Amino acid sequence: MTGTPGPVGPPGPSRRRLLRTALASGAAVLGAGALGGCGSAQAADASTVRLWDLFSGADGGLLNDMVRAAGPDMPGTHIERTVLEWGTPYYTKLAMASVGGRGPDVAVSHMSRLAGYAPSGLLDPWDLDQLAEYGVHRDDFTDAVWSRTQYRGHTYAVPLDTHPFIVFFHPEPAAKAGLLTKDGTLDAEAFSSPDRFLAAGRELARASGKQGIAFGYVTDTAQGWRLFYGLYKQTGGAFELPEGGPAKVDVDRMAEVIAFMAKLVDGKVNPGHLDYPAAIAAFSNRQTAMILSGEWELGTFRAADAKVNAAPFPTVFGTPAIYADSHSFVLPHHPNPDPERRHRTHRAVAALLKAGQIWATAGHIPAYGPVTRTAAYHRLKPQSHYAQAQDHVVLDPAVWFAGAGSDFQNAMSQVLQQALLDGLAPDRAARAMVRRLNSFLSKPSPA
Repeated sequence: MTGTPGPVGPPGPSRRRLLRTALASGAAVLGAGALGGCGSAQAADASTVRLWDLFSGADGGLLNDMVRAAGPDMPGTHIERTVLEWGTPYYTKLAMASVGGRGPDVAVSHMSRLAGYAPSGLLDPWDLDQLAEYGVHRDDFTDAVWSRTQYRGHTYAVPLDTHPFIVFFHPEPAAKAGLLTKDGTLDAEAFSSPDRFLAAGRELARASGKQGIAFGYVTDTAQGWRLFYGLYKQTGGAFELPEGGPAKVDVDRMAEVIAFMAKLVDGKVNPGHLDYPAAIAAFSNRQTAMILSGEWELGTFRAADAKVNAAPFPTVFGTPAIYADSHSFVLPHHPNPDPERRHRTHRAVAALLKAGQIWATAGHIPAYGPVTRTAAYHRLKPQSHYAQAQDHVVLDPAVWFAGAGSDFQNAMSQVLQQALLDGLAPDRAARAMVRRLNSFLSKPSPA
């Protein structure tokens, strides 16, 4: 998988096809005015690498710090960031800029979105030999994440991080409940089956004097799906989505997972039915001893309690699997890319990866292995306590309609909410999810 890739995949899509892609994936198509400035995305001088990303707030500040730290590894190169709105507006603008060859030099994309972009000719492949010149190699990344970077034998994404769905907990009630090991980490064995997990939640509630485990899913477009898919993959059940359908899944195992999720929110081991902000607040205010959430909330929880700890999501159904996604660097398609600009872009991305220790302070697991193997990273707590989650991550199914911010996640979460909040029987909920899966699969891929 080294060498300079030649032309691969289909020719670049037409604007009509691109708009179909955007609409089919739930994107809100932007008017021509929304592309203002795209035409000058590569109009900078030769020393500038234009980067589009979706990091605002604290993450945006950290990326600025990474750019500064990367300076010595990319002398003579300046990274110019353009921060765009997270979600469908970002992905629509990226697609529309790419179809016209007017995108930036490099952009950040969720890995789960790759299946809707690489096959459509919206991205160009990375040159692994050029990355290797600057110390970045395929073996620096875990198999679980790297496997999703590939399309037709070429690499279309370079992972920046893994951001998994994990568990946060307050150490005092967890210790009082007898759920910690001698070194203060979570005793995964105590959560290693549905019954044990629920029993541990009740112990946490007793130890805290309040509630055990919080999970915010009501009206949320993704949380229900994140928990469900990670747990379902732990069952070892098939989840194959062939083009045109039908979906090949194990309905009984789906129902088993949904039944377990319903018990998690029945008010006995947690405060009951919470939306996302309410769950975050309940844990931050120590109303609950544990929360099921993404590592991206580490900063929020630390602001409320410096002692908060975390662990990989426990293996409840036998097979290690943890739901996650990955922020990755991609190359928006250019019909005639300048070789020197591309080489400079490869060097800049390699330099940013090496500055991953800064990114880790936000809670994200750096995908570039040499960072997580350093003593400095191991001193990061609780980040180093859940770093091994990256070995067992599962991303959204590799289909064009799935991924971060997609209608697919929302559709699955809506059915799960009916089961958890409205009492829809688990077997009926599972069949409803399959019907929605088949509906998505019946729509032809725009690629």
